[in-house]
Amino acid sequence: MNTITWDDFQQVEMRIGTIVEVNDFPKARKPAYILHVDFGEPLGVKKSSAQITDLYTKEELIGKKVVAVTNFPAKQIGPIMSECLVTGFHREDGAVVLAVPDKEIKNGARLA
Repeated sequence: MNTITWDDFQQVEMRIGTIVEVNDFPKARKPAYILHVDFGEPLGVKKSSAQITDLYTKEELIGKKVVAVTNFPAKQIGPIMSECLVTGFHREDGAVVLAVPDKEIKNGARLA
């Protein structure tokens, strides 16, 4: 495992956002959704491609709070530009479990 410095960690902006829209992503190489995540002001709504179709339906994702990296450069993924990275953990079977807060918190709050 590589170690990083505190300064390295502080450069990563991980923020809370609420999923406000979910669309199928049929052009993705692996099954995925296109998520629209609201981070509040000043970030607003950002798009992300997420390979989370194994464990989550589109309906249950609407309104879910998630932890995302918001300061990566935008990345072209097929026909969409992914603007943030929604975080999660891989299970042994390869499915991704989303990283979510366990208490209510305002959109845009930064991981401390």
